[in-house]
Amino acid sequence: MRQSKRMRSSDGWLSEYSLEERLEIRKRPRRRSRSVDKERKPRRLHHYKTYERCHVHTRRLEVKERRVVREASLEPEGHGARDADRRDPDRSDPARERERDRDWHHYSKSSARSGRSFRSSHGHHLSRRRSHSRRRSHHSDSRSQRRKRTRSVEDDEEGHLIYHNGDMLRARYEIVCTLGEGAFGKVVECIDHSKDGLRVAVKIIKNLQRYREAAMSEVEVLEQMNKLDSSSKYPCVRMLDWFDYHGHICIVFELLGLSTFDFLKENGFMPFTIDHIRHMSDQIFRAVLFLHQNKLTHTDLKPENILFVDSEYDIEYNAKMKRDERTLKKLDVKVVDFGNAIYEHEHHTSVVSTRHYRAPEVILELGWNQACDVWSLGCILIEYYLGLTLFQTHDSKEHLAMMERVLGPIPSHMLQKTRKKRFVYHERLDWDEHNSAGRYVRKHCKPLKQYMSSKSAEHEQLFDLIHKMMEYDVSKRITLEEAISHPFFAPLKDK
Repeated sequence: MRQSKRMRSSDGWLSEYSLEERLEIRKRPRRRSRSVDKERKPRRLHHYKTYERCHVHTRRLEVKERRVVREASLEPEGHGARDADRRDPDRSDPARERERDRDWHHYSKSSARSGRSFRSSHGHHLSRRRSHSRRRSHHSDSRSQRRKRTRSVEDDEEGHLIYHNGDMLRARYEIVCTLGEGAFGKVVECIDHSKDGLRVAVKIIKNLQRYREAAMSEVEVLEQMNKLDSSSKYPCVRMLDWFDYHGHICIVFELLGLSTFDFLKENGFMPFTIDHIRHMSDQIFRAVLFLHQNKLTHTDLKPENILFVDSEYDIEYNAKMKRDERTLKKLDVKVVDFGNAIYEHEHHTSVVSTRHYRAPEVILELGWNQACDVWSLGCILIEYYLGLTLFQTHDSKEHLAMMERVLGPIPSHMLQKTRKKRFVYHERLDWDEHNSAGRYVRKHCKPLKQYMSSKSAEHEQLFDLIHKMMEYDVSKRITLEEAISHPFFAPLKDK
């Protein structure tokens, strides 16, 4: 029996920065201690049911931490929604999990950036404005903005626009439904009445100054991308319009389908086939290469930021697995969320990328460039192959230990140069393989080639490509231009 379904997702439009990363920056160096071992508890992962429970735990922690962080700094949040997706399932609170699910289940993204200059003639004053903004509370900012509003347009206490289905934006976009909500605003599906009823996704940014600045920075990147790719040759999401609606920056995008992560999740985290991975990664590589050729680094590549153009699928019963299996009808994808994209000439913050896709040079604070995108894509490919995230952790040292377990020792010259001296002991990663954390890493990680489910040529080629994309040394890591020419993609060129 076959069924056909079409799904929409807002994953391409909203995200938030990892609170863990920002809190980590604020920590003072601590003495190396083994006491953390006592706090470690047995964890079980690599099962789709426990994997599902991971989703909510750190988002709950991040909400608590955000209250503290906002008092210390009003810098935009971003990056880390996915950092909440792969955490320890045995530490979640079922009662609060349901509450968090209501707010976060349908999304993971936002478009603002942290620690980067605003692309305008006043960009050099941004840090001064941010510093000054710390003196004002979130609520006083929100109240001052609402005082400027007409009675017919209102915001809630967090700065979100209050709207109802059927409301019109600029007498053009009719709101159909809410697709999602995040730290920086909401995403709604709209009917564009000036384009014969075209369905679009509109991201409505909060009516707060710091979010407007971040949104305008994203708009500038998207406008430049539209100019550079006027014929839509590259699979990057297109901005169709933007406008200021009573203090809310609204960005209009083409309406896409599910994210690749959401499809994996709804399909029980069953892996994609090799052929699917080949077709999808070829498109993703070309999209990101387009950015790199134009001096841009995405910095936040992850399965949530890769959306199917049309996620319509068939459902068939898999007798072997004794469950329904979803098969996509089309494999066209697009890369989304350029809110964190950074030009080569701009200031590079020390921490970028969502935790699980973060390159070792970023964790070690050795500086980074476009090669960090290549590492992230390598992590994405292995996730498509396994159905699960390779590095399931939220601790930097444990993350590095997992890398060593999968890819071998980190080169000594990288450990010598790092400013994270607490990670290093005698020019090696300071990691005890015999404590509870060490046993956990040894149990749940294994050398890269051992993840192969087949020894066929195409599997060997895929893992060779992944290995080259996850090379520790940036100077030796494969470029996307080289990756596209890898033998793994030869079958596509033969067609």
